[in-house]
Parts: sequence; structure tokens; C-alpha cells
Amino acid sequence: MTHVPSSVVIIGGGVGGVGTAAALRAGGFAGELTLVEAAEVPYDRPPLSKAYLAGEQDLADIALQPPDWYDDQGVRLVTGETVTALRPDERLVELSTGRTLAADTLVLATGGHAARPPLPGVDSPLVHVLRDHDEADRLRSALVLGARLLVVGGGLIGAEAASTAAELGVEVTLIDPAPIPLELAVGAEVGAWLHARHAEHGISTKQAALVSIEDKGTVVLATIQDDPEPLEFDAVLLGVGMRPETTLAETIGLEVDRGIIVDAEQRTSHPWVLAVGDATRRRSNGVLRPRAEHWEAAQHDGQRAAATLLGTAQPTPTAPWFWTDRHGLHIESVGHMNEATDRVLRGTPGDGPFSAWGLRDGTVVAAVSVDDPNAVRAARRMIDRGVTVSATALADVSTDLKHLLRTSR
Repeated sequence: MTHVPSSVVIIGGGVGGVGTAAALRAGGFAGELTLVEAAEVPYDRPPLSKAYLAGEQDLADIALQPPDWYDDQGVRLVTGETVTALRPDERLVELSTGRTLAADTLVLATGGHAARPPLPGVDSPLVHVLRDHDEADRLRSALVLGARLLVVGGGLIGAEAASTAAELGVEVTLIDPAPIPLELAVGAEVGAWLHARHAEHGISTKQAALVSIEDKGTVVLATIQDDPEPLEFDAVLLGVGMRPETTLAETIGLEVDRGIIVDAEQRTSHPWVLAVGDATRRRSNGVLRPRAEHWEAAQHDGQRAAATLLGTAQPTPTAPWFWTDRHGLHIESVGHMNEATDRVLRGTPGDGPFSAWGLRDGTVVAAVSVDDPNAVRAARRMIDRGVTVSATALADVSTDLKHLLRTSR
């Protein structure tokens, strides 16, 4: 950007959109700032598979900001409306009510939708997905005591929802074609240990794929790979990934390839538009990176977009991080475990907090912890600094990680 815009419209009220607005105001942006969100309030998505799904929180509890934050920050909040068209030559945004919004610059934070594989029967009303609060509400109504739920996909959403459903007294079966879901993210050892916890909580697991669904009115018959007969369930949850929302981007000719293509400063192929969050893919050194579909990644996108709009220095990159909760366990992961050539276990799985570390030529490149967030905090600093450590010292739980960070090179 060659100048600071006088007005910005942000489309999408997830963490990427709200994070962009917050970073702009924190950075001193004094222009008009509008945030458009289709729901009645911008809200957080991670609780949808946990406390919100369990009925322990409502929409107000998971709001990303208190109601008065938007007025305090001078953010015009437009809720309950969707954007139907973009008119880049006129710098206008058309809303579903017929109104238009003017903006010098647009930020797309459109997120995505839960994927539905192209299988027979997946459009049945008894087949659920989990990406927004309406979908969580519909799924929650099916999670009655004694109901039979099939969860397809053992990744973050599938495992979290399966855990929540089991706690509600639902009979859960979880299937995934991978022998160890999340292996690339957390490593084979931790991934296998986490997956085995499902059985301890009464969840039946099977390495298999869903073949088809037959809607029988009040129940469905699910044909599962290698099972001789279809199995009967009261509901099915598909946790098989997301589809980025790129419709608006495509209508104005933005470069799109399984996501909205952005550069390192969140610019798209049109000078009027930046994009952040789950719908984006970054091009770095001529290479398109996979979408980073995690909470903090979207927040960092917003910070980078704000810096671009303000003409200030970009924030210092840091190792990617995510968390998940299941069966009373809190798991955090940082870095890229699939890049590790050696792994070091610190502590004993099942015997209190523990962590697993990924090293490459002695340098820390990743870590995953179970109920030990301090380990991941230390690991992140090591990764960001390119720290080389002794595997023996790292495996010794008596070694102070802060001391290891200070003394290692």
C-alpha cells in the first residue's frame, strides 16, 4: 500500500476479521472501519465442538469481543447481513438488504464451510457438519442420552466432538481411514496415544472410510468400509475438513487456487483487496503454501494485514501453534513435527503432563504437549531462535527448560 486508506470494510467476523479490526485500531488507524458478519455477533469457533456443543455456553459466552468493544473502538458493526456483490471499480460493497458500503480498501475474512464428501446420502438431515453455531445447535439437539452417533474423521473437530458427545451419554463410533489421525501434526507416538484415549471413554474406533448413507427417516444406515452389513445410527457427524469460501473473490477475478492467494503481507491479486484467515493460501518464494486453518494463524494474518494497510513494519514471524481439548486433556502443538528427523519424549504418557519434541540435526523444530503448556512456550522460543539442544538433557524431566533455553546455542 502506498497510502493509508481512509476507510476499510472487513467481510467476516471470525478471529481473522475481528483481529484485523483490533490491530488496525491498536496501530493508530483513524479512518472509518466497518465489520460485516452474517451472524448476530462475531463469535469464536473452537468452543463449538466443546463447551458450546455441550450446552455449557451460549453465543454471548463465545463472542470474540464484548458488545461495547465495537463502539469503544469506533468499529461499525453490521450483523445479520451478508455481502452479495463487490464492485471494485466503484469501491463499493453490496449487502443482502440492498444497502451499499463504500471503502478505500476491502479485507476478505470469509472463512469457509465444513466439507461434505461426494458420497451417497450425505445430504440427509441426520448427517451433520460443525463449522458455525447453527450447525452446532442442530447437532446438539441430536446428542440425547443413549443416542448413537457416527463421527467420520478423527482430526481436531471429530475427536473434540466425539469427546463431548461421549460426556453427554451418547454412544459414539469414530472412523478414520488413517491409522493414526493427526500423525503429521503431533507425531506417531503422541497421535497413537491420544487416539487410544477414545476407547477408555467408551468410544468405538475403527480404521475405515465411510462408503454411503441411507436415510431411513428417523435413523440412517451407514455403510462402512470392510463392514459386512450397514450399521444403524441416530446421527452422523462429518469432520473431514473445510472448504474455503472464495465465491466473492472469484466474482471479481482474484487469483484463487483452493483458497484466496495472498502474498506475505496479505495482499491479493487486486490492489483494492486484502484477505486473511482460513480462506487464504500464501505464496512464498514462488511456492503456494497449504492453508493454515488454525485460530492463531488467522489472528496473525489480521496483524499482517493491518501492518500493510498502515504502512508499518510487519510483525516478526513465529512458529505455528494450535491447541485442542479432548477427554479432559489439553494438547498444544508448535512448529512442524513432520520436519523432524528425531523425536524426544519428555515424561511418560499417561503419568501426568508430558511432551514430545521434534529435532532436526539437533535443532528444535516442533513440540507437542499434553497438559504441559509451559513446555510448548519454551519450545516456541527455541524454534524461533533456532536453538540446538542435547536430546539427553531434553528428555530429562529434571532439566529446567528455561535454563536449557538460556544455555543452548
